[in-house]
Amino acid sequence: MKIFKVGESQKAACSTCQSFENATFQLRDVPFSDGTGVVKKVLVGVCDKCGSVIVLPHQSTPAVKRQYEAKRKPVEGRLPAHLIDILNLATMEIGATTDFVPSMMKYYIHSLSEDEKSAKKIASYLQSDLATGRSEKRLSLKGRKIFEDIEHLKSLSHIENTTDLLKGIILKINEDVLIKKRLKPIENLKNIMAAVV
Repeated sequence: MKIFKVGESQKAACSTCQSFENATFQLRDVPFSDGTGVVKKVLVGVCDKCGSVIVLPHQSTPAVKRQYEAKRKPVEGRLPAHLIDILNLATMEIGATTDFVPSMMKYYIHSLSEDEKSAKKIASYLQSDLATGRSEKRLSLKGRKIFEDIEHLKSLSHIENTTDLLKGIILKINEDVLIKKRLKPIENLKNIMAAVV
């Protein structure tokens, strides 16, 4: 992979000019193609003839990806404080810190969205007394696939409300990790923890 510097140039296809033109690398603010945001000061190749951005070098991909993910809407819910405490205790149970809570939630959300049988059982956790209480704490989850997984899980579980879905998932974590200490999810979480720490 060639690393380009500001001011260097190369030939590239320009769709505006409909020809191969010289492109000079510059730092530019570039809008996303879907019009939902802008990547600030990213290195791109600019057509010397018309001024269009015609090259995104490989070295700029991480900056674009980071900005794109940052603009994604998080999945959020307001929850009773004791449910956040359950998440914190579950992370301690597997030897992680509370920083691991979002990763643990994303693991469960993704796993459940891939398992229709388990997804259908989430609603039963909402009958528990632990599912009730004043919602005073906020849980916010961001990630590349989180929104799609949540939407898919809503349809599988027949739970339309995101907060109720998050409550059910937390109570499943409570059962798996703290009450029944199920080996498979605990081992999977430990492996994820080892990879992200």
